[in-house]
Amino acid sequence: MGAGRFIAAGIVAGVATAFARRKLEEKVAEGGLGGPSTWTRTNHRGEPISLLEGPAVAAGLVAGAAVGGGNAPGATAFATAAAGAFGLVDDLAEDTSVRTKGLRGHLGALKEGHLTTGGLKVLGISGSALVAAAVGTRRTGSAFGHLVDVGLNGALIGGTANLINLFDLRPGRALKAGAAASLPFMLGGAGATGAVLGAAAAAAPGDLGEKDMLGDGGANAVGALVGSQIAFGAPRAVRWAALAGVVGLMLASEKVSFSKVIAGNEWLNKVDMLGRRPAADTVPGSVTEAAETGDEVSTGSTSGVRSTSVTDPMASPGA
Repeated sequence: MGAGRFIAAGIVAGVATAFARRKLEEKVAEGGLGGPSTWTRTNHRGEPISLLEGPAVAAGLVAGAAVGGGNAPGATAFATAAAGAFGLVDDLAEDTSVRTKGLRGHLGALKEGHLTTGGLKVLGISGSALVAAAVGTRRTGSAFGHLVDVGLNGALIGGTANLINLFDLRPGRALKAGAAASLPFMLGGAGATGAVLGAAAAAAPGDLGEKDMLGDGGANAVGALVGSQIAFGAPRAVRWAALAGVVGLMLASEKVSFSKVIAGNEWLNKVDMLGRRPAADTVPGSVTEAAETGDEVSTGSTSGVRSTSVTDPMASPGA
């Protein structure tokens, strides 16, 4: 049964991702959904790169989660769709004249009475994650124990959505991170793993080829699905350990550059570079140089540049 769910979810997610990507491109080319300018950014090579991968991957993941079964397919699909939607709002409506980054930055702006699109995303994903957890968490003990489980699962879903987003700094990295995070929990959610792998396989050529980028919409959706897989399929002790790992990595991202850590480790760097285009020639002071030295290049910049991948608006300066 697990193998069947894995295969079915993978096929559906892959086909749905490819189909959605093609239909979205046709619609945008006709001038719909705001037209090409709304969905196009420029990467460090000076080449156009499309944001359409994000909603296409989110659609594929939702479809894969729905057919993949598991303990709470409806709640998983809802959390994935909501995370993708709030991420997409941030991708398309972010105020690029204001440089606000990281959870600390967005929450700080909210404290001052200013709701950024990143802040809206934090609140929206957190709220939808708790709703999904409330719906999908089965009661196995006391009312208090169930309440704790709902909070734990909601934090896992929301936290993992944000964590995978922090890896969307280079082509293919968030897809690889999502797949790697999903595999260890396959026994508790084969359908979810199949959906992640299927959507990633369909999106990888465009992402690694620097034609497409996940953006917040895609990366948040991947993370929410992986978080739901853990939340609804793993034992309580494993969930607590997973949440500790998620929180630890998010806190570390405020101080440590993930890109520098990956580049400094031989094996991590090999995995990170797998399938990617060779680096372009570096011009001193250019965006390419900043990308290769691990410096931040923000989607909040007026140029809309992606440095081998745009740094995520929720990522910290050191991510």
